[in-house]
Amino acid sequence: MESRSKSSGPGNVVVVGQGYVGLPLAMRAVAVGRHVVGYDVSLERVNHLQNGESFIEDVTNGEIADALESGRYTATCNLDDCRDFDTAVITVPTPLREGNPDLRCIESAARDLASNLTEGATVILESTTYPGTTEELLVPILESGSGLIAGRQFHVGYSPERIDPGNPTWHFHNTPKIVSGIDAASGDAVNAFYEALVERTVRVSSTRVAEMSKLLENTFRHVNIALVNELSMFAGQLGVNLWEAIDAASSKPFGYMKFSPGPGVGGHCLPIDPSYLSWKVKRTIGDSFRFVELANDVNEHMPTYVVSRIAQMLNRERKAVNGARILVM
Repeated sequence: MESRSKSSGPGNVVVVGQGYVGLPLAMRAVAVGRHVVGYDVSLERVNHLQNGESFIEDVTNGEIADALESGRYTATCNLDDCRDFDTAVITVPTPLREGNPDLRCIESAARDLASNLTEGATVILESTTYPGTTEELLVPILESGSGLIAGRQFHVGYSPERIDPGNPTWHFHNTPKIVSGIDAASGDAVNAFYEALVERTVRVSSTRVAEMSKLLENTFRHVNIALVNELSMFAGQLGVNLWEAIDAASSKPFGYMKFSPGPGVGGHCLPIDPSYLSWKVKRTIGDSFRFVELANDVNEHMPTYVVSRIAQMLNRERKAVNGARILVM
């Protein structure tokens, strides 16, 4: 199969989802000369973009205005604008619903793209999910809706998002990008797409490995945050300044990575992604992922612990929680 390559036309690249992952990707693709359709089901979000207004801190109003002025960026809710794409990237949310992965946004995006999928095109999933999603969920929907065969008539791959909103050092273009495909040709197509957008790609052997790598990154953080959170509970009772101990340990130039305690675990990824892995292990193997479950338990109880510490501190000052003025930073 020969992969198409277009030099013009608004449907050159479609990015499904124009949030904190999809919008920086779309802006970068425009910056390197690609024609991009930013497709989103939120009319409010699309209206902001059409007016040159950003709603995420990693993309400025000026970048959106420049992209619109170039004629290479279109923000839309209209699925017809996604026709005849060469590459489509899915960057939609994957929340948990009652402890189970909710992949309805991926399913919806796949159906929308399938209706516009043509021979030679490439579809890439970036949304965080459990190993096997690309092959077991995405591919069948694309094939059923298009009548085409993945790997023979179109390419499919997975490349986990690594956006860290607000990070002043690491951005979309200078963060190494893991890439994969359902076969060698798909891997080549996915790698070629991102090579033009980022400084370095890291190619892995399968979409399952790429999917697992994302969950590994976030589970590593989740477990280590739980460790220092639990230490913070014990350190106070032991009369130890844990923050000073962490700073001291951080002076070691090898074998240690700094994590700091906090009132739980937040952000878009950490409260959710490790549970995807735990769910997949339980569903497929029948075993419990004890590290993740223990980390969940520790981190979920941190808000309660913080409140109790605040009450203790106020009591020492002979003040009640009721009526106290508390600043949370």
